[in-house]
Amino acid sequence: MSVRAKFKCHSNNNGIVTLHPVYAGSDENKTFWEATPAGTIALTITNQQAKEQFIVGQEYYVDFTPAE
Repeated sequence: MSVRAKFKCHSNNNGIVTLHPVYAGSDENKTFWEATPAGTIALTITNQQAKEQFIVGQEYYVDFTPAE
């Protein structure tokens, strides 16, 4: 089983990217907010090309799937 969440990039500074759950802006975001009302994802990224993929204000799907 996997779980999908939707997060928005809050900051991208000095290789640390932070994302927070979405809560408004669309009906889909309101649905995600009901399932994930709080939380933070913080990533320390050393690869410059990977870091540049995270744009402040952009929304991202996050899929959690068991590693088997």
